[in-house]
Amino acid sequence: MTQELITISPIDGREVVRRPYASEAQIAQALADAQAAQAPWHALGIEQRARILSEAVTRFVAAKAEAARAITIQMGRPLRYTPGEVDGFEARARHMIGIAAAALAPIRVPELAGFTRFISREPIGVALTIAPWNYPLLTAVNSIVPALMAGNTVILKHSDQTPLCAELIGRAFNEAGVPPGVFQYLHANHDIAQRLIRAPEIGYVSFTGSVRGGRSVEQAAAGRFIGVGLELGGNDPAYVRADAKLDHAVETLVDGAFFNSGQSCCGIQRIYVARSCYQEFIDRAASLTNDYVLGDPLRAETTLGPVVRTRAADEVREVIDEALSRGARNLVDANRFEAARAGTPYVAPALLTQVDHHMRIMNDECFGPVVGVMPVDSDEEAVALMNDSPYGLTAAVFTQDEDAALHLGRQVRTGTFFMNRCDYLDPALAWTGVKHTGRGVSLSQVGYEQLTQAKSFHLRSVA
Repeated sequence: MTQELITISPIDGREVVRRPYASEAQIAQALADAQAAQAPWHALGIEQRARILSEAVTRFVAAKAEAARAITIQMGRPLRYTPGEVDGFEARARHMIGIAAAALAPIRVPELAGFTRFISREPIGVALTIAPWNYPLLTAVNSIVPALMAGNTVILKHSDQTPLCAELIGRAFNEAGVPPGVFQYLHANHDIAQRLIRAPEIGYVSFTGSVRGGRSVEQAAAGRFIGVGLELGGNDPAYVRADAKLDHAVETLVDGAFFNSGQSCCGIQRIYVARSCYQEFIDRAASLTNDYVLGDPLRAETTLGPVVRTRAADEVREVIDEALSRGARNLVDANRFEAARAGTPYVAPALLTQVDHHMRIMNDECFGPVVGVMPVDSDEEAVALMNDSPYGLTAAVFTQDEDAALHLGRQVRTGTFFMNRCDYLDPALAWTGVKHTGRGVSLSQVGYEQLTQAKSFHLRSVA
């Protein structure tokens, strides 16, 4: 097992980061420091924690250009877009800070003469956040800030592909005066992550990643009786009804499928279109997709960067080839995208028609710039197809009829249901999923419930 973390940029195959993995002594010290710092941090109170963390967010945002470039060179998203992830980090953090007092307030119960009764929300202790590379800031902030606001301390284990993001968050938090031990990061391989999950100091684990990774986390935590939050991906569908505003639907769904080179848990992978507007939809979608510029993500004109590594690109190409071998048709000519070559992380976008649910593109997660489109003849058919998936993170309908959207949304098994938008996360709403997407909730007022322990107070007055 290698003792070093090495990050290879998908842009050109260069090594961009090399760090030693945490030693056993460093791991033990981090756990001890986090445990020791937790009670004093909680004792500061919500207002003081909010002031410190608000300053930490301000410090982080002040380094937006540095953070944006770090994301681009590590995982390949075009530099024209990565500053937006810093903005998203700030928006989510400030929202969770802003609602903390109300979300963490004691729960009052009906008055009873001679008794004082309420339920407090107590911190769990030390939370472990295991974050992925595809949205290295957004996936991390979902648990880090609310865990800290709830009075917990946090240890962050980031992906080997994006270690600079952990370091930049740590720097900002230190500069803002977050007390030692309250927020720490460790560069860790799989074995170290397992060691951390099993550590008695850890009271909660937040994991974002693959289904396989989620199973590994659950197995490591088995028998410890701690909370585990798992966000494991998706195969997210959208349905374009006959009454949809087609220009809006096309523009939104093409972006929802191809943004971040399709490397989004809640990106759109399956589109079902009312047959009456199907041909017009795919014609417009193909035209818009052909306008993408695939290439070096550091260049201003690039709108589609590489996927994270060549192995991942090969897997995406296999999904496309499998669909084509079974009769699918790709409406995008890959020859238009000169950078797309075998043996590289650069993959041309693919808009597949004549697909069915026996193909992987329509039945499993494909983390790349690929989407399948099928015509449907009714709302009922669309709902049945949307539900025909082992995942359930988000789903979307495009329509001008809100009542119809609500009716459909109640039938679709998903964590978030959209009307006329997709591939978006609102921090005021619970981020959650069903089926193989995982379990647990982050963000919103509900997100604080996982990061706290209910404690009942039952006080009786005796004359």
